[in-house]
Parts: sequence; C-alpha cells; structure tokens
Amino acid sequence: MSGTLPPPPGVPVARESLGRPRRGSGRRSSPWAWFWLALGIIYFFLPLLATLEFSLRAVRGRYTLVAFQHILSDPDFYRNFGFSLLWAVITIVISFLLVVPTAYWAHLRLPRLRPVIEFITLMPFVVPAVVLVFGYIRIYGSRPLVLTGTPILLVAGYVVLSLPYMYRSVDAGLRAIDVRTLTEAAQSLGAPWPVILTRVIFPNLRVALLSGTFLTLAIVVGEFTFASLLVWPAFAPYMEALGNKQAYEAAALALISFGLTWGSIGIIQWVGRGAPGQTQVTGAH
Repeated sequence: MSGTLPPPPGVPVARESLGRPRRGSGRRSSPWAWFWLALGIIYFFLPLLATLEFSLRAVRGRYTLVAFQHILSDPDFYRNFGFSLLWAVITIVISFLLVVPTAYWAHLRLPRLRPVIEFITLMPFVVPAVVLVFGYIRIYGSRPLVLTGTPILLVAGYVVLSLPYMYRSVDAGLRAIDVRTLTEAAQSLGAPWPVILTRVIFPNLRVALLSGTFLTLAIVVGEFTFASLLVWPAFAPYMEALGNKQAYEAAALALISFGLTWGSIGIIQWVGRGAPGQTQVTGAH
C-alpha cells in the first residue's frame, strides 16, 4: 500500500511549514537603523572632510598639498614626534613592569585588595594634570633632590596619566584567563616566578597589553600640559605652536595625527588576531 502511516496516539505531529518563510528570513532593516548609521557617519566624517578641505586651500584659488608638504619637510615635526615616541616607549615599558606584576599578584594572592588598587588607579582622573605637574615642580625643583632638568618627571607624569587605562586593560585580560590554573601548572613543571610572568602570563595577555600600549601611546602623543610646563620637546606642544602661526599646516597636522591613531588601531586588530589556528594556553576560559 502507498501512503504514510498515521502517527501513534500521543505523538505530536510536526506542522508542515512548506511555502512559509522562516521567521526572521527576508526581514528588512529598519529605516531608523539606516538613519542613525548615516547620522553617525556624517557626524564622524564631516568634520574630517571640512578639515581636509581647509588644509588644501593653502594656495588661494586652488586645492594643493602644500600644507602637507610643509609639515612633512619640517625637521621639527620629526624631532618632536620622535621625542613623543621615545617618551611613549619608556612609559609603556615602565607601565608594563609596574602594572602587570601588581595586577597578576592581586588576582592570584590578594583578591581583596583589588578594589583598593582600582581606586588608586582612578586617582589621575581626580587630580588634574596641571596640579600634578606643579606639585612635581614644587617638590623636585629644589634641593635635596632636583629632577626638573631631567625627563624623569615627564615620564613619571605620563606613567601616572596612563595608569587607569593600562591597569584596566591588563585587569580585563587577567579576568579572561584562569590565572590560578596556569600558575599552578607552571609551578608543577618547576618554573620560577620570572618565567611564569614572561612565558605564561604575558603571552596570554597579548591583546590586553596591545590595547594598553596604544592607549598609552595616544595619551603620550596627545598630552600637552606636562611637556609644555616641564619644557620638553613633544608632539602636542609642537601642534599648539604651529596652530598659532600657520592655520593650514595645523589642519594638515591634525589629519596626520588622526591617521597615526587609526594606524595604531589597525595594528591592534591585525596583531590581536594572531596566526591562523593559534589558540590560547590551556587553562584560559
């Protein structure tokens, strides 16, 4: 006999859905979603386009790249930007050595002190940079310890300013891995503490450290108060001095600095993806 047998009693029968579109398939995007997307694009790119258009009008009556040529041929641009990169590298290294062991030990042995450490790292948001730098000058500008003629105060101020961002990046990375399991596994293999930090913890914090690195880089490159009041060459005072004298070159320099920031974000995304098939160390969540 042909046909289908009726289902036994008590067994639910699946309803036929042939010819009916699945729920959610073919759903059109809301007009409001496109509206807010377009509004965000306009809000973000319109000032950049206006700045670009202004920077191209250095020669009356036509668009040229003269302003960009002046910036890229100015030795002060490379000098000040190079000094900012130097301060940023020193600040990042000191921040790594200060924040990573502290956050790691707090996660591993002293979890009750984490709120206290988080509160301390928020202090740069409370104390303005100008107050901090004047305190440095007042304390370390006279005997017995005179440091105003050295870049120590400048780097120390940058470390303090970047502390909230670096600590939260590292803390988020440590929350994403099983610190205790990784540490116990390394100790069971006879690894000392320096090896645990450099060969176990640091590789698992790669993305977090990169995020903190480029946040610190952005802070150091864009910070004006410390470099200006301590009279050290840096990128932000150079931008301010250029803006007082050459408006078109200042607009071009703003676009160049914006491009450098986006380049840093692109490096974070590229390096953070890792090699194909690369996984985290066993024990991470």
